[in-house]
Amino acid sequence: QVQPVESGGGLVQAEDSLRLSCAASGRTFSYYAMGWFRQAPGKEREFVARISWSGRTTYYADSVKGRFTISRDGAKSMVYLQMNSLKPEDTAVYYCARANSGSSISSSTPDDYDYWGQGTQVTVSS
Repeated sequence: QVQPVESGGGLVQAEDSLRLSCAASGRTFSYYAMGWFRQAPGKEREFVARISWSGRTTYYADSVKGRFTISRDGAKSMVYLQMNSLKPEDTAVYYCARANSGSSISSSTPDDYDYWGQGTQVTVSS
């Protein structure tokens, strides 16, 4: 089954930085926008960031704006999430997903994304 593969999660302290990676190779992911979501225990899956297929347009949740940066390397078929100034409330499983074609750049609804990875755990201690 074709799906993105996330990596880079771990246990860090508040104010630390972490970079998540998402391997999304092949035509299944080329020319598609990609997004990052997260899900904390007992909570619904939450939108984090999205990047257009070209990498020129990005969109962020207010809760991470100014701290997180999404980017992609088309040549390597990779999508990244640089997370700075991490807070305990950022603790969650982080997922990478492909956006449905035609969905808006500002789409933050999980239903607008199809291929999902297995997730990578990020834990931020205070």
